[in-house]
Amino acid sequence: MTSGEIIEKLEKEKASTRFSQLTKICEEHFGKPRIKGSHYIFKTPWPGDPRLNLQTDRGKAKPYQVEQVIAALTKLKDKK
Repeated sequence: MTSGEIIEKLEKEKASTRFSQLTKICEEHFGKPRIKGSHYIFKTPWPGDPRLNLQTDRGKAKPYQVEQVIAALTKLKDKK
């Protein structure tokens, strides 16, 4: 699946995205997370605030965190 297809899918399923699916997508694009308690922290390859901090909400990803991942994937796609 291309970055564009992943972004499109996440846009459609913001409120129902599984946390495990979102972390898998982040691992593929940003590498292994640093896990601190319930927080999965992914490092992004650009300066500034280079982190995605994800937390599960009863097995689902929080919609605002899905938005952050979409923004990070879009930025990553535009850099290529």
